[in-house]
Amino acid sequence: MGASSRAPGERGNPGPDRARPARRRLSVDRRREELMAAALELFGTHDAEDVSIDDVAAAAGASRALVYHYFGGKQELYVAALRSAAQELTERLRPVGGGTALAEVAAGLARYFDFVEDHAAGFAALLRGGPANRAGEVGEIVEGVRRLMFKMIINQLRAGEPGPALRITLRSWIASVETAGLDWLENRDIGRPLLERMLIGQLVALLEVAAGQDGQVREVLDEIGRGEVA
Repeated sequence: MGASSRAPGERGNPGPDRARPARRRLSVDRRREELMAAALELFGTHDAEDVSIDDVAAAAGASRALVYHYFGGKQELYVAALRSAAQELTERLRPVGGGTALAEVAAGLARYFDFVEDHAAGFAALLRGGPANRAGEVGEIVEGVRRLMFKMIINQLRAGEPGPALRITLRSWIASVETAGLDWLENRDIGRPLLERMLIGQLVALLEVAAGQDGQVREVLDEIGRGEVA
């Protein structure tokens, strides 16, 4: 009978072939970063409720006492790990400017997918993980990133204060971008450039539909110009 694998959350002797990596002396900041990276990897591939402090400690080559020392408990570690992922994504999304409205949105989307590709576990944990009730700190972290994206797009489209039609259209598109990112990580059966072009085309299509009902959205379409569609 072959050896059974241990799922996150289970206990037991890991055995010689599952021995914890040798511990190294690291600075406080570096050790915290390693613990959060290990946590994000686990939270990005398993439900948060199924991941234990022991799992995180083993993945990081640390003791469970050290994890408690730095974070106090699993919820504190979870929030800190998600906050670090959100902060990194926020840094990536800082606008560059200098192009046409639609070109700036496309550049921001490319930076978003740079983060998705470079920090797959962190992105998945940020959007997929967490308890069913996301009204607390976890929900605020996720919504903070969405609010940033929304404001960035509004500025790039030179839209001013968004009315209901534009707000709903852009928030719907942001949800599509998030779903596309998760699907792309799961399947990897479409190239990133094509996916990004599809999403920009989808944004324009959504704006065109809304423009039939709202003057502000029509002005946004006039600003970006239909000839800018890749």
